[in-house]
Amino acid sequence: MATLVAPIPASGPTDAVRRAPAPLTALQKLLIPAGAVLFDILFWNQETGLNLALYTAFVLVATLAGQARQAVVWRSGYFRLMVAGTVVSAGCVVWYGSGAARLACLASLVMLIGYVNQPHLKLVAYALLTGLGGALRAVPALLPYLRLPQGGAGRWPRARFYGRLLVLPLVVLIVFHILFVLANPRYEALSSAVFRQLGEWLAALWPAFSVVHVLFFLLGLLLTAAALVVVPFHFFQDQESRFGEFVRRQRDRVASFGVRRPDFRVRATGPLDLRKEYLAALAVFGLVNALLLLVNFIDVRWIWLGFTPEPGFDLTQFVHEGTYVLILSILVAMGIVLWFFRRNLNFYQPGLPALRWGATVWVLQNLVLTVSVGLRNYYYILHTGLAYKRIGVYGFLLLTVFGLLTVLLKIWQRRSAYSLVRLNGLAAYGLLLLLALGNWEIWIARYNLSPRFRTVDLGFLLEMPERVLPELAARQSVLDGATRIIISPPGSYYETTATPAQAKAAIHNRITAWQRNYPEYHHWQSWTQAESSAYEALRGR
Repeated sequence: MATLVAPIPASGPTDAVRRAPAPLTALQKLLIPAGAVLFDILFWNQETGLNLALYTAFVLVATLAGQARQAVVWRSGYFRLMVAGTVVSAGCVVWYGSGAARLACLASLVMLIGYVNQPHLKLVAYALLTGLGGALRAVPALLPYLRLPQGGAGRWPRARFYGRLLVLPLVVLIVFHILFVLANPRYEALSSAVFRQLGEWLAALWPAFSVVHVLFFLLGLLLTAAALVVVPFHFFQDQESRFGEFVRRQRDRVASFGVRRPDFRVRATGPLDLRKEYLAALAVFGLVNALLLLVNFIDVRWIWLGFTPEPGFDLTQFVHEGTYVLILSILVAMGIVLWFFRRNLNFYQPGLPALRWGATVWVLQNLVLTVSVGLRNYYYILHTGLAYKRIGVYGFLLLTVFGLLTVLLKIWQRRSAYSLVRLNGLAAYGLLLLLALGNWEIWIARYNLSPRFRTVDLGFLLEMPERVLPELAARQSVLDGATRIIISPPGSYYETTATPAQAKAAIHNRITAWQRNYPEYHHWQSWTQAESSAYEALRGR
């Protein structure tokens, strides 16, 4: 909400001043307990689904209502981006219920709170940390509300005021209720039924009382208060304010015999002057370009042009070790470029064109290397099937390509490292939303159960969420043509194989168990469209 907690004075004339609670609006005093009740109803003994989307919508609407008149917040494009991202990811939670959608929803909501706290922030990572830090500060600021009122001269008048305010209407209500009961038999019957139902509800509620449930309710109260009450948290905003979008020229202030030296010195390089650093950078770019050209030439001939694994070829080692080493080399290359172009070398006019073109060629060669890594991953998928890590590799390669393009911006536009972190942070958030939009488990099951594979890792597919089960049931015929069916779960020490009949029995048992448990353990709070459609599809078979 828009309420900001005023700093509490370190000293004051009375203890009441020092222990002043965080100021809350009337709307906040209503929404915080309502949010705690909503949290308890939605999440107690429930899985994640519609409940997360509803609670996110509650926090989002309450936050937007509190910021309706805060023009500085609405002018922030990052705030508007987080509002859109929160809505999209919450919709994905209801539609798919995937882990990526839940992660995107929670991250978007926390970053939204961070941008409400500090609207001038730009780094999404700092917004995430600011949202968490502000939430941690909001809870202690509300603790004074839990203390009992202290005795004093004004206690009795206050008690009389609230007594008149609350007790008198209640007495009038009871009097009129008795009169209506005596005068109207139908009203008497209706009121008796209502009180009888209320008594039964209270009697059923008391046996269900548990300390764990109370703690869970308090957790919901704390989370709601942390989301709706904004306590200014300036640390990361102060850190970000020191950074700029572009590299600035820094003059060496060391004088020699009263005359300022004509060259510029980078303090981080120690005794090396700018020319020596330029020569070192030129040598590095020249040597690694030559070496990388040889590596890319081998990869293009070997991997790009008609790659076919030979009998006995270890495709797993080829992909796993080769991919990780090549990704590490790309990251090291990006780090070297950032190091050499961090300060005054961007302004060394005698050799700047050669240095820029050498670094550009290196970046472009790393893009070629990124394509080679993608092809290695593609061949692994082609011969062994899809998996989460294979999809993750392509997501990481997308970020790598974007990162290399931003490195070109740094080389030619003198962008700072802060600018690159800002742009790549937005790209990482965009990738998270892209992953949330995908129905990856369904696509993995459909691809891995295609007739082209003679080895089927059924244990991996059976460990997936239940929305995959209709795909397994519809493609059981593929198992008849498989020569090797693995039914042990991922990460097992011993690999267990099965015949097609045993594999079909395992699928049948998994489906039967889920059909039996779904109506009992899945309620409207944890509803998702994907699981509901899967249950209906299996029930109709």
